[in-house]
Amino acid sequence: MQPRFNFAKAAPEAYKAVLALEDYVQKSGLERRFIHLIKLRASQINGCAYCVDMHVKEARHDGLSEQWINLMCVWQESPVYDERERALLGWVDAVTKVAQTGAPDADYEALKAYFSEAEMMNITVAIGAINVWNRLAVGFRAQHPIDKTARAA
Repeated sequence: MQPRFNFAKAAPEAYKAVLALEDYVQKSGLERRFIHLIKLRASQINGCAYCVDMHVKEARHDGLSEQWINLMCVWQESPVYDERERALLGWVDAVTKVAQTGAPDADYEALKAYFSEAEMMNITVAIGAINVWNRLAVGFRAQHPIDKTARAA
C-alpha cells in the first residue's frame, strides 16, 4: 500500500481546522485514559493502522497497561474495563458505526449514567475528531512508521 498524497500539504487550511478540533479535544478536560480509549477503539473499528499504531504507543507512554490496551478490540468479553470505560466503549462503537447503529438509546443511557451532558458532548466531539483523522489516514493511505525489531538474545 502506497500513500496517495500528503493531505496536510494538499490543503493546509483544512488540516489546520482538523488540528484545531484535536486541540479542543486535548483541552476539553476529559481524562487521558478516556481520550486514549476513544482514539484507539474508533481507530480499531475503522481499520486505521496509522492511528492504532500511534494511539497504542501514546497509551503505553501514559502508563496504561498492555492488557488494557490489547483487550480493547474485545472489550465486551473482558472484565478489565470498569463500568465508566464500558459505557464509553459502547458509545464509541455506536457513534463510530452510527449508520448501522443509529446510536441506540441503551448506549446513550449507559453513557448518561456516568457522564454529565457537557462530558457527553466532549466525548462525542472526540469520537468525531478521531473519525475524521481515521478517514484522512485510511482514505489517503497514511503509513505508520515501522519500529526497529529487537534481536532475540
